[in-house]
Amino acid sequence: MAPLPLPAGIEPEDREPSRAAPAPRVVPRTAARARAAPTPAEAAAELWAGMQLPGIAPAGALQRLARSALQYTPRVSLEPPDGLLLEVQGSLHLFAGVAGLRRVLAQECRRLGVTPVLAFAPTPLAALALARAGKTHAVLDAAQLVGQLATLPLATLRWPEEVLGRLARSGVRTIGAALRLPRGGFARRFGTAQLATLDALTGRTRDLRTALRARVRFRRRRELLCELESHQAILATLAPLMAELGAFLMQRQCGLLELECRLEHRHAPPTCCVLRLAAPLADARRLATLLGERLSALSLAEPVRGCELRTAALVPQRTDSLELWQPGEHGGALSSEASGLIERLRARLGEEAIHGLMLLEGHRPEKAWGKTAPPAGSGSGPAPHRSTSRCSPPVSRRPLWLLPAPRPLTVRDGLPRRRGPLRLGGEPERIETGWWDGEEIARDYYTATDSHGVLLWVFRERQAPHGWYLHGVFG
Repeated sequence: MAPLPLPAGIEPEDREPSRAAPAPRVVPRTAARARAAPTPAEAAAELWAGMQLPGIAPAGALQRLARSALQYTPRVSLEPPDGLLLEVQGSLHLFAGVAGLRRVLAQECRRLGVTPVLAFAPTPLAALALARAGKTHAVLDAAQLVGQLATLPLATLRWPEEVLGRLARSGVRTIGAALRLPRGGFARRFGTAQLATLDALTGRTRDLRTALRARVRFRRRRELLCELESHQAILATLAPLMAELGAFLMQRQCGLLELECRLEHRHAPPTCCVLRLAAPLADARRLATLLGERLSALSLAEPVRGCELRTAALVPQRTDSLELWQPGEHGGALSSEASGLIERLRARLGEEAIHGLMLLEGHRPEKAWGKTAPPAGSGSGPAPHRSTSRCSPPVSRRPLWLLPAPRPLTVRDGLPRRRGPLRLGGEPERIETGWWDGEEIARDYYTATDSHGVLLWVFRERQAPHGWYLHGVFG
């Protein structure tokens, strides 16, 4: 009888039909868990490309090169200031092996103005050490890794100078000499960190690297069959792109804080419409409504022949819990209603019409607050600074509405008047400050009530001629 065909990848000598199968050996769970480190054979399943980039500058060039390397493999790791690691085992068949991949990577580096030293090895640290030593050959067999690394100087591992000096005084100057030392004595004399480096170098333990994550952004462009002049027609053309944007954000559970719409013309420069949001938003309908408000305020130089949507960096979408009370009831927060109002005002009035407020450390009322950038949601920037100084005046005694400049009041019989005599109440608040910057003030502030029951904030100058002024109105 003809023998049965063997499965692919099994040689005839691997099958022993005449020998009884051994009984399975039960491995304790703790032992199986402890065997997390790969053997040299398992480490050979990976192939790392180490790139040494001498003289790379500026610092952002390494980041740009790493982002460019993501087109060849999803596992790219930075090794600042001048190193880059790529796991390329799964990419070799796409570039006709190591030689083809080496050629492509070298061309990409030269395109970015960098001359690399490129080496291949089964472990990332070994590939980087070979590249630092100028060894450009590829070590594809894990069994040959230690032999190829033995002659490399220890300086390629970039250990601290103090450790390298002590090893050199002991006659240990190469990686092979360090590997021949007793492990226990090496760890006691030179540190466990260096021993762990040697284990990762040779594949004895797994070398876990932080992979570079590319920034995810949305960008869609649409060419038009005819030129458009109506804003409604432009919005209808953008509707499919907005639907794609909504699905894109939903799949990634992210929102955005900035959306840019570019409208292209035949002769004029593109018209850019930037929509900035007060809180991360992922609702395509609401985004379309806000974008429509912004576009309706634009005047187009020429008819539109193409449109494009772009997003800035995405923000993780956080779904807040609903409030028990409605906004305004028993302390119910505004939450999303406030951000929605800010976004509508921005879309209709423009960016410069909306700003935030912050408290400043100062006693002078006109200098105790300032404007900030337009309000933004969490994750878009630092929160406005809030003064916590103990010398800050009590907020309850100051009105929220201050006049742009104090307004003089008429005086009769030593008392201020505004639509009749004012009735002063409470003790005065004395403010004397500003002598160091040339804007010194010396005032006594009072709360006053006019004949119509309006509560005012007035002050009397302490210096002659002791004039009375209106400075604010209470709500």
